[in-house]
Amino acid sequence: MSNVTKEVEQECFVLEGCGALEEIVRPKEKELGGFSVRRCLPSRERQMVGPWIFFDHMGPAEFPSGEGIDVRPHPHIGIATVTYLFDGEILHRDSLGSLQPIRPGDINLMVAGSGIVHSERERPEVRDIDHCLHGLQLWLALPEADEEMAPEFHHYPSADIPALNVDGAPIRVIMGTAYGVTSPVKTFAETLYVEAHLRAGQKITLPEAQERAVYVAGGNLKARDAEIPEFSLAIFANQPGVVLEATEESRIAIIGGEPFAKRCIVWNFVSSRAERIDEAVRQWKEGGFPRVPGDETEFIPFPDK
Repeated sequence: MSNVTKEVEQECFVLEGCGALEEIVRPKEKELGGFSVRRCLPSRERQMVGPWIFFDHMGPAEFPSGEGIDVRPHPHIGIATVTYLFDGEILHRDSLGSLQPIRPGDINLMVAGSGIVHSERERPEVRDIDHCLHGLQLWLALPEADEEMAPEFHHYPSADIPALNVDGAPIRVIMGTAYGVTSPVKTFAETLYVEAHLRAGQKITLPEAQERAVYVAGGNLKARDAEIPEFSLAIFANQPGVVLEATEESRIAIIGGEPFAKRCIVWNFVSSRAERIDEAVRQWKEGGFPRVPGDETEFIPFPDK
C-alpha cells in the first residue's frame, strides 16, 4: 500500500509493560479508500522491531460489486514489502513486469532496493462480485549493504510455507526459523515472521529473537497477568520461556529479528541516508522511475503534506 501523507509515523496509544513485556502499542484506526487500516509501525514511540519498519493491518473489509482495492502505481526504495492475506485477493503489478494475484496464505515479497514501482488492484472477476479483503502488509528495512541492490520480486504459494502444530496450535513459519523449521522465503538479515491460530485456552511459547513482538489480528491474549487486546502490538524483551495464552479464539502474528539502526523514512521511501530520500523524491516528481507494464497511465503523486 502507498502512504497518503509524506509523514509515516503514527500516533498510537502505548502502555508500559512489565517483565518480558516491554510495551503495548495500540494503533489508531484510519479509513483508506473504503476500508480500515491499523498501523503499528512506525510509531512515534517505536520505529522498528528487528528489521520490520512498517506494519499495517488491512480490514477486514466487505466490498459490494464494483468496488474494491485500487492502489495506483507508486514507488519504493530501501525496503522489501511482504504481503499476506487472511481473506480476499490483490493483483500485484510492478515495474519488473511481474503480474501476480496474491491469495490467502501466499507470500508476495517485493524487494525495492534501488527503486521499484508497483500497483495493487483487483482482477475484474473479483471486483465484479461482492467480496472481502483482510490481511497484513509489512515492510522490511534492508541492511545498509543491500539498500541499493537491484529490485526483485518473489511469490511463494501457500503450499510452500511450512505449517506445523505446536502444542495443538496450528503455526505457519512465514519467514525465518522457529519451532524447528525454516521458511523458504528470502531474508536479508535475521528475520522472524510467524502466524498462529489459537483456540481459547491454548498456549504457545514465543520463539526467541533479539527483538520481537506479537500482533493480535483477532481475539485476545494474555502473557502472565498482562492482557494483550485485539488490534494491539505487544513488544517483548529477548527472554526465554515467554508463554502466550489465548483467552478467546485468536489469530496472531509474531515478528522480530536482529536490531537495525534507525532509518530515514518519508512517504514510501526508506534509507539510512537522508540525502537518498531527497534524491528519490526528486526522481519521482520528475518521472524518473520506471513504469509498470499494463498500468502505465495512472500514478500517485508525491504528497505535499
